[in-house]
Amino acid sequence: MHPPLTLHKHPACQEIIIQFKQCHDDHPYTKFFGVCTDLKIQLDKCFRAEKEVKRKANFEASKQFQEKLRASKEKSANLNSGADV
Repeated sequence: MHPPLTLHKHPACQEIIIQFKQCHDDHPYTKFFGVCTDLKIQLDKCFRAEKEVKRKANFEASKQFQEKLRASKEKSANLNSGADV
């Protein structure tokens, strides 16, 4: 199963998506018997690669957020400990 094949959501896979849709249009019955399977495999690989790029970007963003949060907590702890003295 694959996600919806909208071109704007998968810019890296646009060419394969177009070929895959064209294959399904050209072979309305034989698509069920594996005519478009090679394109489907390419599409799956492209989606996996696209997801890996997004995963890495999200991980980097979360690391930066965690660092900001940690710095904010340290600053807050320093301000609070200074107020008690």
